[in-house]
Amino acid sequence: MSSLTYDLALAGLSVGSAAALTGIGLIVTYRATGVLNFAHGAIAMVCAYALRQCVVEWGWPLWLGAAVTLLVLAPGLGVVLERFVFRPLAVLGGDPAQTLVASIGVFVLLVGGAALLWGQGARDDAPELVPDEPWRQLAVVLILAAGVAAVVRWTRFGRELRAVVDDRRLAVLGGIDADRVAAAGWAFGSFTAGLTGVLLAPYVRLDPYGLSLLVMEVVAVAVAARMRSLPVAVVVALGIGVAQSQLTRLHPSGWGAPLLQTAGTNLFVVALLVAALVLPGVGTRDALPRTATARVPTPPGAWIVAAGLFLLPLGLAGRDLHTSIQVPALAVVLLSLVVVTGRGGQISLGQAAYAGLGALFTALLAAGRFPGLPAVPELAALAVAVVLVAPLGLLTGWPAIGRRGLALALATFAVGVGVSRFVFAQPYATAGLSLGRPAGFEGDRAYYVLELLLLALALPAAHALRRGRTGRALAAMRDHEAGAQAAGVRVPSLKLLAFVAGAALAALGGGMLGMGLRAFDPAAYDPVRGLLWFAAVMVLGADSTLGALGAAALLVGLDAGTRGGVAAALIGVLAVLVGRFPGGPYEALRTAAERLRLRRTPALTPTGTRARRLLRPAERRAARKAPVPAGATAAGATGATAAGATEATATGATARAAHHRSRRPPASPGPSALSAPSIPASPLLTARRLHARYGGFTALDEVDLDVSPGRITAVVGPNGAGKSTLFHCLAGTLRPARGEVRLGGRDITALPAHARTRLGVARTFQQLAVFPSLTVAENVRVGAEQGRVADPGAVERTLRLLGLDGPVRALPAAGLPTGTLRRVELARALAGAPRVLLLDEPAAGLDTTEVAALARVLKALAADGTALLVVEHDLDLVAGLAEVVHVMTAGRIIASGPPGRVLDALGTAAGR
Repeated sequence: MSSLTYDLALAGLSVGSAAALTGIGLIVTYRATGVLNFAHGAIAMVCAYALRQCVVEWGWPLWLGAAVTLLVLAPGLGVVLERFVFRPLAVLGGDPAQTLVASIGVFVLLVGGAALLWGQGARDDAPELVPDEPWRQLAVVLILAAGVAAVVRWTRFGRELRAVVDDRRLAVLGGIDADRVAAAGWAFGSFTAGLTGVLLAPYVRLDPYGLSLLVMEVVAVAVAARMRSLPVAVVVALGIGVAQSQLTRLHPSGWGAPLLQTAGTNLFVVALLVAALVLPGVGTRDALPRTATARVPTPPGAWIVAAGLFLLPLGLAGRDLHTSIQVPALAVVLLSLVVVTGRGGQISLGQAAYAGLGALFTALLAAGRFPGLPAVPELAALAVAVVLVAPLGLLTGWPAIGRRGLALALATFAVGVGVSRFVFAQPYATAGLSLGRPAGFEGDRAYYVLELLLLALALPAAHALRRGRTGRALAAMRDHEAGAQAAGVRVPSLKLLAFVAGAALAALGGGMLGMGLRAFDPAAYDPVRGLLWFAAVMVLGADSTLGALGAAALLVGLDAGTRGGVAAALIGVLAVLVGRFPGGPYEALRTAAERLRLRRTPALTPTGTRARRLLRPAERRAARKAPVPAGATAAGATGATAAGATEATATGATARAAHHRSRRPPASPGPSALSAPSIPASPLLTARRLHARYGGFTALDEVDLDVSPGRITAVVGPNGAGKSTLFHCLAGTLRPARGEVRLGGRDITALPAHARTRLGVARTFQQLAVFPSLTVAENVRVGAEQGRVADPGAVERTLRLLGLDGPVRALPAAGLPTGTLRRVELARALAGAPRVLLLDEPAAGLDTTEVAALARVLKALAADGTALLVVEHDLDLVAGLAEVVHVMTAGRIIASGPPGRVLDALGTAAGR
């Protein structure tokens, strides 16, 4: 027994050593560049194939092939990726969204290229670089880990690496060559990937998909190490490897035996699920490209062309028609990604799992093997499968509530891998399972017609999530999640809606795909396929239903007519160029065509100009006499004019009173809106003993604050004084460690931001929180809809109040001047008829005229009874606006009172 335990431990050390190599490479790359290299497994696979090509095909000595592969090809590949893929993204701003898509694109490109070059079949003749001796492999791992740790800790390069990790831009200003550091990180990461591939290849299936996915499954060791600690990654990898090996001795019995055996042989997948779903996330920044402008409606002709192309296969026969059957089904699956990523702005790398579950459940229901349910016809089985799979969207939707960026990417990827390993790859779920077509649709042509009908139902469902109140809320969440919460959008519920709707569409498409193939094929729904689908939708337009249809036709058509891997290679090329056209090539072509049209606008010759004057004199005279519409001037589009501000002052009380009348009765009625100066109004928003900490730093220390209706209260102080933290605690984006916040006597300390907004607490942001893909009017409408304002005229009055009722109302928020965007953000907040308005540096980025106009608007709002709290650095503005000023420093309020007294005291103290 002891001998068996020892042998299994040695085998586990061998597997754990390979996993530790992967963890070391991922951590070094991440620390040097901030990129979680999803292509790590694909690089390992390419290097394993390259070594085999050198030794087996070309007859090179093993040492020479290994030297070329590990010392030239692997690091060279990393340097090329850094120089031509990820460095341009860093120059453009290092958007984590585009970086993630580019990383997945490299994975897809390498997998597709390997399938094209070496074929998709598995090879079992990979050369053995290191004998099957775990101590040697472990020695390699420990030497590498110790060497990296020594370099990072004691060398100049290590100091530069730590500086780049802490703040790349500051490191560059300090004279550090961040590009050199990043290139070195990529070279070393690719070297470890190549070493992992050549060590694993002799003992596993060497194929483009299997080896790439196997290496990526062990990303759990890097996540468990928080992408920072090499010793933790090595220990976790070796521990999981030994434990997985020892678990092979267990032979459980009972109904749960197959599942337990599967878990024992896939312990790294279990670790990936735990690391991604339970441990604190890494890389929490947004991770999807944001739409730069409001999408121009697709020309009707494009849909006519698309309809014609999808009807074309009805004239085909034989193999061509049989291949075309996959296109509508795959289009429905890709529509699910449009809903989750394009509409909701959330990453989902596990949609292949939901598609596979749709096919599996359809087959089980049709065969009468689904537990607790009788056998039903195929079409009914498909409908029931969609209903059953839709709630399972919570598997990825629930982690999305608290995760973003890389953390969410890992969570959805882990779910996809887990479903593939524990369901699709297990005989207890799929053995002896077949899937037929619905009665009356057995033939290819008849079934294709059925698919078109189902696609015609799925398209309006996906389109409905773009229009109306839900569509605007989804766009707001996608463009600026914190801003959407401040507008009253129930972000957690909306995320769950997106994932559940996406799971339902994916299940429908997966079931259609399975019936088209007349079988449940687990390989059609593996996680690598999910990465390919995600990349295809992202590069062809994440927010475009037409792009999803084109992606489906492209993926099926290219691989059907050529050697497998062409579609993946093409999608990979487009994905690595995502930084050049984040909206997809469809948007890029449309933008280029628009620019070309503007440049080629024909100009009349002098003779033509005189002829036009003679032909249309009446029109010219009418144009000269016509009055200029309000807001049509440049000033109306770029800033609040003096006239607009005066009008705001005059009409502010009327507009605001109308807003309050249109709002449903508040939960706790506030004091009188127009309190006499001699009788101070009782506070509407109060904070008592607020205490907040960030790590070991105290940001708020027993802070008390009152905000009264009809009064402007200001908070001033140096940077780091705690003003923003106080603001977040009042707005609901941060919960204090101690203390309470009350609105009209009601304790709202535990309420999230969107709930406070619906109770009448609105806010603006220091960094503009507008929704660039929506127009100005749609931005304001989001505030009214989510604030539950029933009066349909509230939006129009708010637009007039802020001087946004001219042509600017129809313009997308993206690209507008700062002054206009400040008014848009303020209008969005006012549209919800708030009783308390929190303004975080509202004058930032405004010129003198715009600041004066803003002051008049704020005074009008206060005169109408709104309680205003302003955090502002412009002390002149504070002196002219506020009735009460609080001075903060080191997390405490050290002075309070009328602005004249407090600000004069500050000036005197500063003079000393």
